[in-house]
Amino acid sequence: MVEITLALAFLAGLISFLSPCVMPLIPAYLTFLAGTTAKDVQDKVEGVRKRIFLSSVFFVLGFGVVFSLIGVLLQSVLSSIAFDVQRYLGYVGGAVIILFGLILIGVLKIPFLQAEHKLSVKKTRFQYLTSFIFGAAFAVGWTPCVGAVLGGVLTLAATQPGVAFPLMLAYSLGLGLPFLLAGAFFSRTTGIIQWLGPYLKIINVFFGIVLVILGILVFTDSLSQIANLLIPAQLLGAEQAILGE
Repeated sequence: MVEITLALAFLAGLISFLSPCVMPLIPAYLTFLAGTTAKDVQDKVEGVRKRIFLSSVFFVLGFGVVFSLIGVLLQSVLSSIAFDVQRYLGYVGGAVIILFGLILIGVLKIPFLQAEHKLSVKKTRFQYLTSFIFGAAFAVGWTPCVGAVLGGVLTLAATQPGVAFPLMLAYSLGLGLPFLLAGAFFSRTTGIIQWLGPYLKIINVFFGIVLVILGILVFTDSLSQIANLLIPAQLLGAEQAILGE
């Protein structure tokens, strides 16, 4: 079951990056953090690519630290609660995950959850410290098309506190790796974004459906049963491969 939830958390991070209110803004955001412009990249100004990549690294570290701390907090606080409480937490958590999935699909509209809530931060004299702070603010803030995905992952972590830290770390990796790739290959990022643009909403709807299914599994306490079915299937496949050799 752990492998399934970690894979879902990583996928959720990737979906958050691909959301319509994040991915199209990446080039402008990275150049802003690096204190440069897209024209500087085109003109191959010395050191500009390095500054953009390092800015993306510190930005990812910023939200990675915050998400990891949330995971540690959930794991330390909720792991010791009684089994009966965890069962009821699964009911509530499953319903909340379904709710976030329906919001992502567009079936439900809740004004508070679809409003933007961000911390107001200012640039400092230290470029990479600024990137780190903006990354932390990104983690703490709430944007309409990222919030539902993040809310689903946080709820999943709360319903499975024993793996809350790995879940949040997996989410951070799913969200962070594309940021690092965008920073490393900045000149190609704009073209990729334009190519993916028409599919971003479809991707979000798809993951909304995944969240609804996940919520149903959590609510009915069926996630572990599916994992138990998948593991023997994997073992059987490995055994057949060995016999085939």
